[in-house]
Amino acid sequence: MSSVAARQPLLTEGPIARTLLMFALPILGSTVLQSLNGSVNAMWIGHFLGEAALTAVSNANLILFLLLGAVFGLSMACTILVGQSLGARNMLEAKRVVGTGVTFFVAVSVLVAIAGYAGTPWMLGVLGTPADAQAFAIPYLRIIFIAVPSMYFYSFLMMTLRGAGDSRTPFIFMGLSVLLDIVLNPMLIFGVGPFPRLGIAGSATSTLIAQSIALLALLWTLYARKHFLRLTRGELGYLRPDLAILRALVFKGLPMGLQMIVISTSAMIMIHMVNGYGSKTTAAYGAATQLWTYVQMPAMAIGAAVSSMAAQNVGARLWDRVSRITKVGVLYNFLLSGALIGVIYLFNHAALNLFLPNDGEALALAQHLNSIAVWSFMFFGVTFVLFGVVRSTGAVMPPLIILFISMWLIRPPFALLLAPAIGADSIWWSFPLGSLASMLMAMGYYRWGGWRRAHMLTAPIKTADEQAVVSGQQAPTTGQGVPASVD
Repeated sequence: MSSVAARQPLLTEGPIARTLLMFALPILGSTVLQSLNGSVNAMWIGHFLGEAALTAVSNANLILFLLLGAVFGLSMACTILVGQSLGARNMLEAKRVVGTGVTFFVAVSVLVAIAGYAGTPWMLGVLGTPADAQAFAIPYLRIIFIAVPSMYFYSFLMMTLRGAGDSRTPFIFMGLSVLLDIVLNPMLIFGVGPFPRLGIAGSATSTLIAQSIALLALLWTLYARKHFLRLTRGELGYLRPDLAILRALVFKGLPMGLQMIVISTSAMIMIHMVNGYGSKTTAAYGAATQLWTYVQMPAMAIGAAVSSMAAQNVGARLWDRVSRITKVGVLYNFLLSGALIGVIYLFNHAALNLFLPNDGEALALAQHLNSIAVWSFMFFGVTFVLFGVVRSTGAVMPPLIILFISMWLIRPPFALLLAPAIGADSIWWSFPLGSLASMLMAMGYYRWGGWRRAHMLTAPIKTADEQAVVSGQQAPTTGQGVPASVD
């Protein structure tokens, strides 16, 4: 085996259960770190800069979530393309994906940063941000837009590494970024020591500095380690965009990004309906959703891990392994998500008490709605695992359609229809119904849909065997990408 192949993490070999778990845990860790970072930043701002500042950050983060949601899909498309190329042992195609991705993400991030910086007041106006909060939101959001190129490019590198079978390196540098952000936040807000006192702009500046340092450190590390996907001086021609890859990034990436938009807009509809039942119910729902954020994390991590692992096996045409990856992913979802849900049922009162005062009406409401809805995240987890597998081939529209049906056409109409009869319970029961519907549709598509025939590129990526046949060379024959000996 070549030295390049020897350094390549292989998701097409070895025990599936252990490989998937070891791959998923750093992804889960990255998600937890991001949530922790957001919580710590909100704590500093809310406690020391006041409610208007916290409102400003909430509004700004909504805009940022939409921007990152769109780029998530594009990054995920890159993960799948890299995974399929490396699974096929087609290093040339993997380098083309990286080169096109670098140019594309740099160009898009610069355009978003410039347009966002100029249009910040307009966007906040469209959101209806209160006037007192706008004074905080404008400087905060403008600095965040300056940070967008670092954020987008880091996201691209992180997803590329995952596609290449490495989830540990992104986790380490996410840890570096979060640590820097948490340390710098109070120093730049309050002007500790040599740092200037920047107020809310200090919180955004700490994010900018942390992201930029983490990105530069990651790039330096990849080149110092001579990572097999780095572009050397002689390979800079790959930075010229390949139109077929560019088309795949956009037309396969956008539907995956739109899934995040469908989820977030559905959440906005639900919170609007909850608000109609008064502040106590809204507070109860807010506390429950804080817990739900953490309950969803294992399923999302397993879904992301399954997608990367399946993509390499799709590229290698190892369909039996793809089927086994699906089964193991679903099993892990039941074990990890089920354990978290079990803990919440056991400590329902104590867990919600972290966010709500003791013995309050809102706490009782939160316990009630949690008992109705939280178990349904098991269904949500199965859906995410199945979505992770089917999108690894390039089948990205059916998951988007399934999510749209369950979150827009089933959940809100059900809640509205039964509201006169059972009140707010109609909203709580709409969560299990929507999750069950999406799981059943995802299972149906996985079983009978045409996802195995889908492609990321117009022409499927050729495996090492197929390339060798075309060029008339000796092909590997072991089925694992290990060149057969030539006597």
